[in-house]
Amino acid sequence: MTDKDERALPRREFLKGVGLAGVAVTAIPLDTALAQNQNSPAHMENVPTTVTEPRPDAPAAPTVYRFFNADEASFIEAVADLLIPPDETGPGAVEAGVAVYIDNQLAGRFGGGDRFYLEGPFDVGKPTQGYQLSLTPSELVRAGIMDTEAYAQKKFANPTASLTPEQRTQLLQDVESGHVEFDLVPPITFFNTLLQLVVEGYFSDPIYGGNRNKAAWKMIGFPGALAMFVDKIDDYRNKPFTADPVSIQDLS
Repeated sequence: MTDKDERALPRREFLKGVGLAGVAVTAIPLDTALAQNQNSPAHMENVPTTVTEPRPDAPAAPTVYRFFNADEASFIEAVADLLIPPDETGPGAVEAGVAVYIDNQLAGRFGGGDRFYLEGPFDVGKPTQGYQLSLTPSELVRAGIMDTEAYAQKKFANPTASLTPEQRTQLLQDVESGHVEFDLVPPITFFNTLLQLVVEGYFSDPIYGGNRNKAAWKMIGFPGALAMFVDKIDDYRNKPFTADPVSIQDLS
């Protein structure tokens, strides 16, 4: 086992578990601490999320976040790369731009709950009834980070980004199981939301900031945003279809 293997969750084990069902829970109001987080407001004006895809050989530019403050960004990067670690199969979540994707989503209309019903009443529902909180996604994620960091300090006396991979794994397992008490949000709902965003960012079209250099599409052999394959049927009948993936930007 390599050092990389020891510090990362197995990729196949993660990908097998990405279909977790959402959990509906009782809404818990935010306290004053969330409202006073002025470094990065929970509601921001929607901005375009188009991201120019860098050349494969281009040096990595410093990441500039529009929603996350520095501490939140460190948390997201640490958790995302644990959920989808780098290995010989493909890049890890951070290398693939997942943190940028999540930041873009939370800074935009999705983060502000643009298509969410937030008028109430809010009560405990069944998992099949979907999202049952009064919080927008940006509020949920910000509050969940605060709760998780408070738990990390209590359990390990360090912020999440400073924990060992083993400690980080234990931390996320505790949150996913719901066997922790959070002050602001239900832990399972926060974990499932964050996991969903990580998966989306890893496999999304690169125009949204994730799947940098189409690495995830290349890894799984996905052709991308091609809408029509009629002209390929005869040439590839009973044969594997292989092609360089095409993004939305490639079609513009």
